[in-house]
Amino acid sequence: MLLRIALILAILAGLGAGGVAYYEYSTQIPQLSKQRDDEKDAKNTEIGLYNGKVNELKKTVADLNQTKQDLSDTKTELTKSEARADAQQKRADDLSTKLAKTTSDLQDANNDLAAYKASGLSADEVVKLDKNFKDAQREIAVINGEKLLIQRQYQTTKAKLDNIMGVSPDIMLRADMKGTILVVDPKWDFVVLSVGADQGAVQDGEMLVSRDGKLVAKVVIRSVQKDRCIANIIPGWKLGEVIEGDVVTPAHPAST
Repeated sequence: MLLRIALILAILAGLGAGGVAYYEYSTQIPQLSKQRDDEKDAKNTEIGLYNGKVNELKKTVADLNQTKQDLSDTKTELTKSEARADAQQKRADDLSTKLAKTTSDLQDANNDLAAYKASGLSADEVVKLDKNFKDAQREIAVINGEKLLIQRQYQTTKAKLDNIMGVSPDIMLRADMKGTILVVDPKWDFVVLSVGADQGAVQDGEMLVSRDGKLVAKVVIRSVQKDRCIANIIPGWKLGEVIEGDVVTPAHPAST
């Protein structure tokens, strides 16, 4: 009888222990699953951040390489512009010398026209000298036009190079460049000028605004078109209200 009771008690105790174990196991499973899911989400987030940083680094490296290439291309373009400018200057000097000689010959011929036989020049030779003089004038006009175009290209290229290299020198503009204010926007402090690339305007060049001989403001060119440009009024240089019709001249004129 006692053995049977002991056996029953042992069975009941085993069933109780199993029930407790089952209860603890069933409550821990969801917690373990949640912990596993949280760790997985955190790992995926870290992987995403890492991939983002890698992509950002790749883009930065690509941008740096592009900037280096742009700098190299701009330096090459600047060197070519300088070489073309030097060649055109030499050509212009040579033609100026020829023009001076032709002018001198023509003047001598005109002075001796009444006695051209005595001077040894025929009428045909005088006509030829006059033709040579006019041809030389036309050729020099063409050279001067080409020289002006190359100078504008040189200034634009140099400004671009200075911008890439982080250099901010005073940009020299043509000393004879003069224009007026066409449009004024007082809200945003920008103006439209009557000078453009054809007159020698260059981006980041500075212009003085005056009225009746008195300084009104200083502006910096931001966008250049063929025959006009857009500029911003420089803070601290607005000495009065800028109005349409005000005169603009270079703040840093190039020496002639």
